[in-house]
Amino acid sequence: MSTNEYTIALAGNPNTGKSTLFNVLTGLRQHTGNWPGKTVVHAEGFFTYNNNRYKMIDLPGTYSLYSNSADEEVARDFIIFEKPDVTIVVLDATALERNLNLALQVLEMTSSVIVCVNLMDEAKKKGIRIDTEKLAATLGVPVVPISARNKEGIDTLLKTIDSMVRGKIKTNPIAVRYSPEIEQCIEKLIPRVKEVIGDAYPARWVALRLLDGDMSLLQALQQQPLPSVKEVSIYACHDTAKSV
Repeated sequence: MSTNEYTIALAGNPNTGKSTLFNVLTGLRQHTGNWPGKTVVHAEGFFTYNNNRYKMIDLPGTYSLYSNSADEEVARDFIIFEKPDVTIVVLDATALERNLNLALQVLEMTSSVIVCVNLMDEAKKKGIRIDTEKLAATLGVPVVPISARNKEGIDTLLKTIDSMVRGKIKTNPIAVRYSPEIEQCIEKLIPRVKEVIGDAYPARWVALRLLDGDMSLLQALQQQPLPSVKEVSIYACHDTAKSV
């Protein structure tokens, strides 16, 4: 049978067990270095499952993707520009209220997401019960409970990844709604953004970043090989964002 190769991005807050999961899946088939032009560590590994080969990128642990640091820029740029086939967001089962912030940000960027609730063993010790089916229904993407260090739930995670890359899972990510004022600004910006970038990137997310004054994103967009992305157009969008 033919073997296809897919790319998986592994995202999560620090101390969620993200790197433990990375090691469990890739074993010794991994290497590290630095991201181009950054001092941030780049970790890449490989594994095979059900006749498919996967390249897994362990993104830097971050609390957000708002380009407040080099780590956040690296994680943001990989998800939005490299467009991994699957992005796995690892959450700490004992601190979901804190971790879900990053998950919601990722869901604004891509629909090919699996939420992985790790440290379920620790949650059980603390008497925390998580209804992963209800969480999946709310978020609109698969939610898989695991304990990476005990290798529990790994097979279910692999099956979910396999189903997603084969197109057997259709996601419908929750759309975070902001204040009426912000939503009005987003609606004004989206047509202008689409004029410049087309369907290359999620227009709503780009509009949000423009409203946030994210200059690093503008610079990153300038470096992308899109003939329609011209400096005057990109910065005109930014000026529009400031005016609205």
